[in-house]
Formats: sequence, C-alpha cells, structure tokens
Amino acid sequence: MALTMDDVDRFEASRPRLKAIAYRLLGSASDAEDAVQDTFLRWQAADIGRIEVPEAWLTKVLTNLCLNQLTSARARRETYVGQWLPEPLLAGDPMLGPADTVEQRESVSYAVLALMERLSPNERVVYVLREAFDYPHRRIAEILDVTEASCQQLFHRAKQHVADGRSRAEIDEAAARRIVHEFLAAATSGRTEPLVALLTGDAIAVGDGGGKVPARASAFEGALAVAKFMRGLFKPGQAKRNLVGGSPGFYASTANNRPALVVVLDGRVIGVVCMEITAEGIAAFRSQVNPDKLVRATERWAAAGDHGEPLIRPF
Repeated sequence: MALTMDDVDRFEASRPRLKAIAYRLLGSASDAEDAVQDTFLRWQAADIGRIEVPEAWLTKVLTNLCLNQLTSARARRETYVGQWLPEPLLAGDPMLGPADTVEQRESVSYAVLALMERLSPNERVVYVLREAFDYPHRRIAEILDVTEASCQQLFHRAKQHVADGRSRAEIDEAAARRIVHEFLAAATSGRTEPLVALLTGDAIAVGDGGGKVPARASAFEGALAVAKFMRGLFKPGQAKRNLVGGSPGFYASTANNRPALVVVLDGRVIGVVCMEITAEGIAAFRSQVNPDKLVRATERWAAAGDHGEPLIRPF
C-alpha cells in the first residue's frame, strides 16, 4: 500500500527517537541511519491500518534490525584491528537524544557506550530502552518477546556490567572546561609530574585507529603510564606533522555529553579525545582517530560555523 502524507509524517515524527535508540544500540551513527531507513522501508510495506500503536511497532522493528546488526558486528569486531571505540557525536548532534536526566546523559557517554560492548544484545536493548528512554519493562518485554520477569533480570545484569563505567560524580561544565585547560597546559609542559597530578590513580588511555591510523593495540593503564604517553603525544616534532599532514589545532568541546578535545586539520576532524572527568581527576582518555568514524564529526564541526582560534597547535 502507498503511504499517505499522514503516514509519512507519523514516521518522521518518530525518526529522531529511532535514531537516538539505534545509535546507543550500535555505537555507530552511519549504522544507526541505515537501521532507521530500513525501518522506514518496512513501515512503507506494512498494512498500517492494522497497526494499533505505531510508536511501539516502529520501536520493535528497529530493535530487531539492531539485534541482527549487533550479532554480525560481534563477529566483525573479532577481526577489528586494535581497540574498538564507538563513533563520537559532537555537541548539538540530534542523534544524542534526550539528556534531561543523569541516566540519559550517561547512557550516551563514551565510557558507557564502550562498556556496553560487554553486554549481550538483549541486555543492551533492555538497558538502552529502560535507562535512556524510560520504557516500562512490560513494553520492553513485548519488544523482545520475553517475560517481564526476564526483562527485569536482563536489566539488573546490564546495570551491574556497566556500573564501573559510570561517572563517579558529575561536575559542572565550567569545572570540566577548567580541567581541560589545565590538562593541555600540563601535557605541553614537557614534564610528567603535572599530568600525574591531574589523573586518577587508575586512569586509562585508549585509542581506536581501525588499522588506518597508528594507535596502540592495548590500553595504557595507571596514572604514570598515561602521563608518560600524553607527554610524548604532545611533544612537538616533524615526524608528527608528517604523520597527520600538517599542524592540527586542538579545541575544547564536548562529545557524547562529556568534555572532549577536537583535533582539526584544514577543517577536517582528525581526532576526538573524549575525557572522563570525575571529582577525583581525569579517569580516562578515549581517542577516536579512525577516519571512517569521524565523517559525521567533520560535518557537524563545519555546520557549527566559526570555532575561533584553537587552544593549542602542539606539533
């Protein structure tokens, strides 16, 4: 049956929510776009007159598509070169979805998205729909074709798995920006001690180059190891300029609702360093430098207009 304009409008009204759900489930903006478009094709082919609750129907179809994607993604990531990290979303990206509560903000944080890789596909669905979109367990159970009791058990297990990745305390934007500036000053000082003072004892640094940009295959762990890595990373040198093709600028911004450094060269985002900042200090650096995962970030950066002068050009 051909869609009426009302049918199209009904889907378009749901599109932002569907994209936000799909991104949280898949960790990839491009895959989320594809999943939502496939959902539209199924909406187009459906007998819409027989669908009692369109929102529930669309969510169920999208979720099933994402579950299929997650199953195949697990197989692909077994052969992924180096560490796998999600695709970052810069400030203002509508795919970030709702951010009114602490739970909603954390559900799309880089730390939690990375930790959700530990979850089974069903656990991931329950966690996202319950934590970020406040779906009742009854509705989630219907989407997954499980009992409500099973849904509650899945949610409990998922919460336990990601508990370690949740921020120990939220800090305000001004304090986070101050810490970012302090970090840059320490990182470019050429000394390790100022960096160690800014980090938590169990700090980590992880990078995703996807085999296309050099990135360490395993994480740096502990304040001293991370500090030494960061000191070397920000040390000027012709080799670094040759590697990236010039002298990039570092800008303070946000990604996935958390403080971030956006690295830009000739208008192109070549890196996003997501920082997990707690009341005790900087707990993690998660750096996305795989160019395939920075296309959307470049588009968003360009669309946002003038960003002023970079904080530093270290290379």
